[in-house]
Amino acid sequence: MKKFIYFWQEMANCWWGAVAFYTIIPLPQHWSLQFSRIARFAPLIGILLGSILAVSDWGLSVIDVPILTRSALVIAVGIGLTGGLHLDGVIDAADGLAVLDPKKRLEIMKDSTTGAFGVIAAVVVLILKIVALSEITKARWLSLILVLGWGRWGQVSAIALYPYLRAEGKGDFHKEALKLPQDILLGGITLGIITLIGFLYWQWYALIPLFFGIAVPLLVGWWFNRQLDGQTGDTYGAIVEWSEALYLCVLTTL
Repeated sequence: MKKFIYFWQEMANCWWGAVAFYTIIPLPQHWSLQFSRIARFAPLIGILLGSILAVSDWGLSVIDVPILTRSALVIAVGIGLTGGLHLDGVIDAADGLAVLDPKKRLEIMKDSTTGAFGVIAAVVVLILKIVALSEITKARWLSLILVLGWGRWGQVSAIALYPYLRAEGKGDFHKEALKLPQDILLGGITLGIITLIGFLYWQWYALIPLFFGIAVPLLVGWWFNRQLDGQTGDTYGAIVEWSEALYLCVLTTL
């Protein structure tokens, strides 16, 4: 019994650690936070954030905010809730990958100075998200939950599948603490169930958004790995943002 209670206390502490790490949601200072293995909760954090954005989107629709403006505001709220954590990865990764010499890419990505390619990449991601979301008129709440969830599942899969390139980096502890296959299955199975239930009225066509929910993040992670022969904390963030943007684009056709 004591082991059972300890297990769930540890899980709860790890969950709140993930909330504190991945979002700016305030938590009581006296709460015990554990940051080991928080990456396994990243997809569930995405589901939480997607739910908050879904409520925000609904509230804006009640007061008749036009859909394009509403979409822009919802995306802005999402950035605010994460403190731009993953968008910063998009910028740094783009600046690094713009360098032709592969040996200098990691050095450029480590530089805090924002370059032109980083700004362009961030703008493209935001435009894709806003425009794609504005094209989705039905089940927007479900789309937001799935997009933010699968994007973060892509991050977990990249942590699991590819080597981490920096001996000292913010993302190194994710790689060391991750346990397979349970940590990657936690978010994947949860999102798979939500996807299939959410599109249940499509019958077997529900497999289409499920397929792309898995395929898009995996392909984005594979692409970044091919460019660098590994991953960094910046690419982890970039995988989240690019997966969200591209999966939103896929959902516009569904």
